[in-house]
Amino acid sequence: MIPKYYFITKGQGRHKDYLQSFELALRNAGIQHCNLVTVSSILPPGCKKISRKKGTEMLRPGQITFVVMSKNSTNEPNRLIAASVGVAIPAGADAHGYVSEHHSYGQTDEVAGDYAEDLAATMLATTRGVKFDPEQAWDERKQIYRSSGMIIRTSQITQSAQGNKNGLWTTVLAAVVFIM
Repeated sequence: MIPKYYFITKGQGRHKDYLQSFELALRNAGIQHCNLVTVSSILPPGCKKISRKKGTEMLRPGQITFVVMSKNSTNEPNRLIAASVGVAIPAGADAHGYVSEHHSYGQTDEVAGDYAEDLAATMLATTRGVKFDPEQAWDERKQIYRSSGMIIRTSQITQSAQGNKNGLWTTVLAAVVFIM
């Protein structure tokens, strides 16, 4: 069972009940009707990215669906939460890539997204033998990764939100969804 396609999605939901806020985030992301199974961080060789629209059209109610998902929730008024996934795609049709998940408090979309993208790229770079200084800034390492010729593309998707001022549960999620 090796996925042929993947898409990225994100969502948020608010409700007085924690579980319902998660359900609403899944609905917002378009994956609420699937039985989600979380998997670790490997992007299979040759797995092609498709649009969210095309991907959700391929899903069927009740389908077992593999995802790498990041989620975060709060019922604390005004607390900033974020959920991000990063993707690193290698050069070469036979090489696998990486997907990372990151959830945080107090980080903006940009900071959380850069962190998730950096995690995925660093995991891929270390398995491919790319030499780099881990203390360098992400933008500097991104250039090293790309110039090595071993990593051709990185990306991320992030959903953030502030906790509801009246204490409703707020849930955010970001996911890579695999299609067989």
